[in-house]
Amino acid sequence: MHKGGNPERSAEPSGISRRGLLTAGGTLALAGAGSGTLAACAGPAASTGATGGSTSTLRILQWSHFIPAYDTWFDTFAKQWGQNNGVTVTVDHIDNAQLPARTAAEINAKAGHDLIEWIVPPSSLEPSVIDLSDVVQESIGKHGAQFDFCKLSSYNPTTKKYYSFCHTWTPDPGDYRKSQWEAVGLPNGPSSYDELLKGGTEIKAKSKIPVGIGMSQEVDSNMAARALIWSFGGSIQDADQNVVLNSPQVIDAVTWMATLYKTSMTPEIFSWTAASNNQGLIAGKLSYILNSISAYRSAQGSNPTVASDVFFVPALKGPGGKALACEHVVRSYIIPTYVKNVDKAKQFLLYLADNSNAVAQNSKLYDFPAFKDSQAWQSLPGWLDNDPYGSQPANKLSLLKTAMDWSTNVGYPGPANAAESEVFNTFVLPNMMADAARGMTPQAAVAKADAQVKAIFTKWRKQGLVGGTS
Repeated sequence: MHKGGNPERSAEPSGISRRGLLTAGGTLALAGAGSGTLAACAGPAASTGATGGSTSTLRILQWSHFIPAYDTWFDTFAKQWGQNNGVTVTVDHIDNAQLPARTAAEINAKAGHDLIEWIVPPSSLEPSVIDLSDVVQESIGKHGAQFDFCKLSSYNPTTKKYYSFCHTWTPDPGDYRKSQWEAVGLPNGPSSYDELLKGGTEIKAKSKIPVGIGMSQEVDSNMAARALIWSFGGSIQDADQNVVLNSPQVIDAVTWMATLYKTSMTPEIFSWTAASNNQGLIAGKLSYILNSISAYRSAQGSNPTVASDVFFVPALKGPGGKALACEHVVRSYIIPTYVKNVDKAKQFLLYLADNSNAVAQNSKLYDFPAFKDSQAWQSLPGWLDNDPYGSQPANKLSLLKTAMDWSTNVGYPGPANAAESEVFNTFVLPNMMADAARGMTPQAAVAKADAQVKAIFTKWRKQGLVGGTS
C-alpha cells in the first residue's frame, strides 16, 4: 500500500502467499459454521502468547503503521492507559498482509487478542465479533456524527450491526512529480482521467518514466480500480446491494485502463506488491501514483529532492465530471466473541476516540478522524494549511481539507458488506483490469468478473448478511 521503502511493508509469512492470506480473510465468516478452510491456520494463534483476555489484561493486535512514529507513540499511549486503569496492556504489530490469516487463526481457536485492528472493512468477520453499537453511539454523543463512509465501512444495514469501530480514515489523493507534469503543460498535475492518459502518455514518450497504477493482487490496485470505476459512473453494487458490475460505464473504465497500460505503463504493474508504487515514486521512476501521503512522508526523510517535487491532486474526474476516490485506509477495531474483558476493550476504544488530536499528530496527518466534531477535525484545517512536519510549501497538503467530499467507502454506493469484502480480498477488480490490459476484450473481462461477483453475493445473501436480490 504505502510504506515507502520499509521492508516490513512487503513481508509475508513463510510458505503462505499474499493471495492466500487475504482469501482467508474473505472466507472467515464461515469459521463459525465449522469450515475446514481455516483449521490449518490455528497454529499461529498459539504462538502469540495471547490467551483470550483475563479481565486484568488487554491484548491488542494491529498493523505496523505506515508512519512508524505512530507505533512508537501508540504503544506508550496504550500502556499508560492500562496503568491508569489497572490493566496490563500489550500491543503486537504485524504486517497488514498477515492480519486476515492471523485473525482467522485466533477466531478459529477461540483465543487470542481482545482488540484487532484492520485497515480495510472487516465485514466478513461479522458472525465472529460482538456488536459495537454502544461504543459508536457514545462516541457520536461526544464527538459528533460519523462520516457516512466511515459508518458504511463498519455497519451492516441488513443486520443493523456495527461489526467494528471505525475511528480514523485516510484520504487517497493522486501523488505526482511536478517537474515531469510541467514539461507536458500540466504544472498542477492531471485533474481528470483524460488528462492523466494524455499527460502520462507524453511523459513516457519523452522521458521513459511511466505512470504507476497497479493491476496486481495488492491493496493499492484494489483502491485504484474502484476509484476509476466510480468516477466513470459504474460500481460493483447499487445502493440496494444488487450487483451491477456489467455495465457500459464499467466497460468504458476497463477500456480506459487498458489504453493507459499500453501507452503509459510497463508490465511490472502486473506483479507489484503493495510497496511498489511508493518505492517507484521515491526513486524518481514514476510520474503519478494513487496513494496516501505516507510515500511522500517517507521521501521527506530518504530522498528530500524527490519529496520537494511531489505534489497532490484530488480524485480525478471521469467523462461525466464525477470524481471519487476510495478511502485508502479505514482503520477499525473488532472485538471477537471469545473475548472475556469486553468492557475494558470498549473503554479503551472510547479513550482512543477522545484523543483524536494525538492520533492525527503522531501519524503526521496521515490519519483523519471518523467523527465530524472531534478535536482533530477542528485542528486539521490549520495543520493542512501550515504542515507542522516540514512540507515546502507549507500548504502543500491543503487540498486534503476537502477530502471528505471526494472520498467514499468500499462498496459505494452501498455498504462495505461481506460480499464486497470477499470481492476486495480476492482481487476480482484488479484481475479484471489486468485481463483487459493483457488482451482480453473489455466486454469479456467485465462479464467474467461479473459472474464471479454474482456468485459471491449469492453466497453471502444465503447467510443473511447482504441485502438485494440480484
